[in-house]
Amino acid sequence: MDLPIKLISTDFDGTLHTEDEHPRIPLALSQLLAKCQAEGISWAINTGRSLPHLDEGLARAGVPLRPDYAIVVEREIYRRTPSGWEAFAEWNDGCTAAHKDVYARSAQILLHARLILDEENVATVYADEYSPLCWIASHSESSVRIHTRLDALFAGKSGLAVMRNDIYARLSHPDYHKGSALGELSRHLGIHADQVVAAGDHVNDLSMLSHRYARWLIAPSNAVAEVKETVARQAGVLSPHPCGHGVEHGLRTILAAQNKINAGAHIKSGALT
Repeated sequence: MDLPIKLISTDFDGTLHTEDEHPRIPLALSQLLAKCQAEGISWAINTGRSLPHLDEGLARAGVPLRPDYAIVVEREIYRRTPSGWEAFAEWNDGCTAAHKDVYARSAQILLHARLILDEENVATVYADEYSPLCWIASHSESSVRIHTRLDALFAGKSGLAVMRNDIYARLSHPDYHKGSALGELSRHLGIHADQVVAAGDHVNDLSMLSHRYARWLIAPSNAVAEVKETVARQAGVLSPHPCGHGVEHGLRTILAAQNKINAGAHIKSGALT
């Protein structure tokens, strides 16, 4: 394939992978991604999962598919090597320091955020190594309402942002997200956004579903309305198929279009010689 695509960035849950099927990543998509990798196209999974949780998901996926890179907890970057995952130390260390600083400066506003969660009767609230405030809402409508209230609380007052995938959410530094991490990976690889494909299904994918970071965009049929609207507005592929089947359809659509462009360019070039 003589293509300008150099990097494919896919979300994991709900985009690449679903627990409702076996294998959890469609075999046809696995084969297509493997073919892309064999042609020199890098593939990154860009997920809200932690690295161990991603490894677990891949092991249970039912296919021998492995990405070249992993962007985890929506911000940390790792490269796959024969001996395991290798961190992008400079980026990851800077990311950790920035989060530590913003959380230390946000004690008072974090108290207000916790009050909002209490008012919304969120039963599952906890802290982990990535965020001092994480929660699981009771349903999607509640999750959207909490996100809206916290955005209003944080606006112009702090360096905090909400990272949300359906009912699951955590706080984050607003400069570190799937999009900025994808941009850093592209910089490291020496490529531009116009050589990148991005696929996602939920609101935490919106930052990477942008022409700032990727020329080609894909949303499977199960994507939330905000994602579909964002992808459609940028002339991306809205697949009629869900999850990994939608990613496969989107990639094949993009590859076919690029092959057609290349064929036309070769014919034109031949006509001129």
